[in-house]
Amino acid sequence: MDESTLISALVMGVVEGLTEFIPVSSTGHLILLGDLIGFQGPPGRLFEVVIQLGAILAVCVVYFQRLLHIAVTLPSSRESRRFVLAILLAFLPAAVIGVFAHGFIKSVLFNPHVVSVALIVGGIAILWIERNLPDPRHFAVEDFSPRLALGIGFVQTLAMIPGVSRSGATILGALLMGVERRTAAEFSFFLAIPTMLGAVVYDTYKNYSTLTSDGSLVIAIGFVAAFVAGLLVVRSLVAFVGRYGFTPFGWYRIALGVVMLAILSLR
Repeated sequence: MDESTLISALVMGVVEGLTEFIPVSSTGHLILLGDLIGFQGPPGRLFEVVIQLGAILAVCVVYFQRLLHIAVTLPSSRESRRFVLAILLAFLPAAVIGVFAHGFIKSVLFNPHVVSVALIVGGIAILWIERNLPDPRHFAVEDFSPRLALGIGFVQTLAMIPGVSRSGATILGALLMGVERRTAAEFSFFLAIPTMLGAVVYDTYKNYSTLTSDGSLVIAIGFVAAFVAGLLVVRSLVAFVGRYGFTPFGWYRIALGVVMLAILSLR
């Protein structure tokens, strides 16, 4: 395994951790970055999916006490059961559609042109949504109705298009449905756990034969880097959004998408 591949894996992991929980599309960034630096390390697309577990682990660490409390009180607490039900219902659409659309998504949509266009469209959507938000009516995940949770779950499926952003779709979809900012961001964090875990398990099952010892080392480096970077973002995102909103991310998406389309047109 050459040194440049290991350094590329480290950089990709950091980018994954920094972008997984903000509405700029971590998968889109990995596709664009991999294309720019020519990262083709083993085991291909499996690397981009599995290192997302590092970022998800960061959520589990930051919210460990809350998740432990929910797990312990699940048999006796109505609030804990409503919390788990909301997460499961929101996860359901992605689980079902992802299984049936997996091949098409990976073979057709995973390319820099799709990502660049999706970044621009998503950026414009963020700017529009920030200017037209309804007044918040939902302030706790435990109070989500099944209909609200399922609705957010269907919005999340838009993120199967690389460049849309899973966190962006869930957070902004929740905001449009009347969820308060902090709650929307935290719900996106929690929903990421089953969603990304399911994606990793399914992709590993589909691509297990391509995994080698060298590929395992590359994944391990990316995983650790994504975990550390993810910790920084999860700890600071809620405060940042509370102060600045999502508008900065919208302008960033548009700028990045335009720049990437320009670069791609010159090839």
